[in-house]
Amino acid sequence: MAVISKHVVTTRPVELPYEPLENMETLRGDCARMAPHWVAPAAAAAAPVSPALIHGVTVPTASARLIDGMSEYGD
Repeated sequence: MAVISKHVVTTRPVELPYEPLENMETLRGDCARMAPHWVAPAAAAAAPVSPALIHGVTVPTASARLIDGMSEYGD
């Protein structure tokens, strides 16, 4: 059985400085301050990929059936 010192049990915990709860406004403010430090890459045009070029991807039959049975997003 562990023995806990009386000193540990009777002393008050250290008060931590108050930190305001984060919300969407503080997140937006943080992002706005960081935005100048981010470099946006040049936009690359997305081109469709031929199925013949996709190699090494295997999907279990049960998973394929599950996804096939799901509705499209927004249906």
